[in-house]
Amino acid sequence: MTPAEAVAEARAAQAAWAATPLARRLDCLRRLRRRVAAEADALAAALGERPGRRPGDTLGAEIVPLADAIRFLEREAPELLRTRRLGRRGRPLWLAGHDAEIRREPLGVVLVIGPSNYPLMLPGIQALQALAAGNAAVVKPGLGGGKALALLAALAGACGIDRRLLPILPEAPEAAQQAIAAGVDKVVLTGGAATGRAVLAALAERLVPATMELSGCDAVFVLPGADLDLAARALAWGLGLNAGATCIAPRRVFVPRDLAASLEAKLAPLAARLAPAPAPPAARERAARLVEAAIAGGARPVLPWRAPAPDEERFPPAVLADAAAGMALLDEDVFVPVLALVPVATTDEALALNARCPYALGASVFGPADAATALARRIRAGAVTVNDLIAPTADPRLPFGGFGRSGFGRTRGGEGLVEMTAAKVVTLRHGRFRPHYDGVGAEEASLLRAFVAVVHEAGRRRARAALDLARGLVRLARRGRSNAAGDRTGDRAG
Repeated sequence: MTPAEAVAEARAAQAAWAATPLARRLDCLRRLRRRVAAEADALAAALGERPGRRPGDTLGAEIVPLADAIRFLEREAPELLRTRRLGRRGRPLWLAGHDAEIRREPLGVVLVIGPSNYPLMLPGIQALQALAAGNAAVVKPGLGGGKALALLAALAGACGIDRRLLPILPEAPEAAQQAIAAGVDKVVLTGGAATGRAVLAALAERLVPATMELSGCDAVFVLPGADLDLAARALAWGLGLNAGATCIAPRRVFVPRDLAASLEAKLAPLAARLAPAPAPPAARERAARLVEAAIAGGARPVLPWRAPAPDEERFPPAVLADAAAGMALLDEDVFVPVLALVPVATTDEALALNARCPYALGASVFGPADAATALARRIRAGAVTVNDLIAPTADPRLPFGGFGRSGFGRTRGGEGLVEMTAAKVVTLRHGRFRPHYDGVGAEEASLLRAFVAVVHEAGRRRARAALDLARGLVRLARRGRSNAAGDRTGDRAG
């Protein structure tokens, strides 16, 4: 089946799915969660050996967050997607007599473009959120994710979800292009900034909305009083996680000058244990150029450094000390294990240096809880973690996304579910009173001016306006009764 045919079949099935009561849709997802748990080993095996992962890592990185996200939908979707009926409170006086409701409507067909670094968990959660909201979800897997996503789709089909609602496209980028050309109603992309620009260009011609979860170049702030042993352990773990291919991995560490040497001494032996990470040639070459340029600009390798040869398939972990503003390494997204230590004099200097980076996906702060939390609130990033790295963002309740070159919109959590819908307003007017049909004459304009003053002004002007408004309404009422009596007289004469 071609991507265009998959989109067409998904659209044909989506209307009936949208009309299915939410409780029934969530019952299908509940059964799917249980199947995911039962088939956890099979799903992990379908992903094959992943670079930088030990046996069992895939269960924690992909399967557990996926199952948790489904349970979140079961519990929270009814409230998040419920119709909101607005009462009298806050309703303008001049709109008395009408009721309103805000409905969350599915968008139609959502194209989910997945990444290669977490090829099951990330697109899987996004696709299931789209389904929970009543959409069809067409999924273009990232490299190496097609087999596992196909198994997930088969499990969903066995749990009562029409298989046309969750087609899995080929992994090739052309499949996404063909799906967009076939006509989708929204795109959710997890990928690099360059991919985001290309996809947005295609969507602009069709005015198709998108959620873009793009690259990161995450900052870590170390404060005075921080537990440096904890910070060093966290940095080494984040540097090696998933072979360095994590969008919110630590890349830039802002550390007080008087703590920089101690942090470096604690981090060096931990980072030295990391094995070279498998990486695509383009990622290796680009990162090596950035590291070499930083060293030429005054940065100092903490670990023995040698740029990988063109025929090497692995990138050695690189930790650079004495990095400084102006180095391209501090402004670019890399997907290999690279970390730069940036000594700073003050927290304000660290914030200023961080603001130079165009990416703002995630950040972390290590230090005393109160001071670290206060700083976290000042950092421009989509997710800031205090005294930890990365792991807390797996909480299924939390939305995820960034600012700037890291994209826009949010996936996961309640906000991610709501982004799979559009707000639809329905209003109902009672009675037959429709003064706006008659136009606004001089007398009505005077009443409107008095009304605005009564509702929105204060003091003597409001009091005078209230008197004017009351007199005007009495005149209108008398005129209305007089017109009504004339109409009755005319009817009898006729």
